[in-house]
Amino acid sequence: MYIQYVGFIVGGGSRFYDFDVIDAAEKAREFTIKVRSEAFRSSPLRFQDGPDICFKRLEQELEGETRESRAQSHLEVGEKEIQEYVARNYPSKPSTRESQEKARLVNNSAYRR
Repeated sequence: MYIQYVGFIVGGGSRFYDFDVIDAAEKAREFTIKVRSEAFRSSPLRFQDGPDICFKRLEQELEGETRESRAQSHLEVGEKEIQEYVARNYPSKPSTRESQEKARLVNNSAYRR
């Protein structure tokens, strides 16, 4: 199976990412994944992350697919997927105070040896 990103359009307060899924055993299928535009303003998610997070959402849907239950052609990236994506790709940095405390502990332990 091959997933190909086709492009996106903006409309109605959302971005719609289009993908083709090509499988040798059957004809190509088209999928559209929606991400609310607000998600790019209210989280560390960037516009350039759009195709990747949608690709991962589509992959997840296809993995759960069976002959009896096919993947839906119109999907949406929800808050849960956004939080997981951000946590995986943009880990939080420790605050300056935390960094200073860790450095102090490391320096103190070096003198005890």
